[in-house]
Amino acid sequence: MKIALIGATGFVGSAILQELANRGHQVTAVVSNIAKVPALANVTARASNAYDAADIAAAVAGHDAVISAFNPGWGKPDIQALFLQGHNAIVAGVKAAGVADFLEVGGAGSLYIAPGLQLIDTPDFPAEWKEGALGAREALNLLRAESSLKWRFVSPPVFLAPGERTGQYRVGGDDVLFAGEQPAGISVADLAVAIVDEIETPKHIQQRFTAASV
Repeated sequence: MKIALIGATGFVGSAILQELANRGHQVTAVVSNIAKVPALANVTARASNAYDAADIAAAVAGHDAVISAFNPGWGKPDIQALFLQGHNAIVAGVKAAGVADFLEVGGAGSLYIAPGLQLIDTPDFPAEWKEGALGAREALNLLRAESSLKWRFVSPPVFLAPGERTGQYRVGGDDVLFAGEQPAGISVADLAVAIVDEIETPKHIQQRFTAASV
C-alpha cells in the first residue's frame, strides 16, 4: 500500500515507520524535520506543517491510507490546545485530499477503568500527562462524529514502553486491558504491529480499539 505517516519520527511514529518499511509498503513520512527520518527502503520524507490543513492535504493526496501519530510534544504547556489544533487540521486535510482510510494514534486516558469512569478522571492520573490526554480524548470525541472517513482511533494500553517485537498482541475496545490484577502493557514495536495489521486488514472501522501483550 501507499501510506502517509504523519509524525513518523516520534516514539510511536518511528516504530510504525519501521514496521511499514519492513512489510514493504511505500511510505511518505510526513514530518516537520525531514533530517530526522531514517534511511529506509520505500520511505520518502516530506516536510509538512501538521497545523495547516492545506499543507497536509497536499502531503497525503494520492495515498491509500493515512496514519497520524502526531503529538505536539509532551513538554508544551498548551499541549491540549495544540493537540486539537493539529487533529482538526489533519482530519480536514485528509478529507480534502480524498483519502478515506485514516487511523489516529491517541492516548490511554480515555479508556474506561470502570463503568462510566475513564482513566483520565481518576484521582491518581498523572498531572504531567493530563493536558495531553484531555486533547486526545476530545480528538476521539470529534472523530466519533465523522461519517465520511473510515477512521480508527487506537489507544495504547496503560503501560507503553520500548521493547522487543514479538508480533503477538490482544485487542480490546473502550476498556482498559488487564494482566491479572494490574493494567496491561505492550512494547511500542508490538503496538506498531497492531496498527499496521489494522491498516492492512481493517476490523475496527469507525471505532476505537486498544492492544496489549498476550
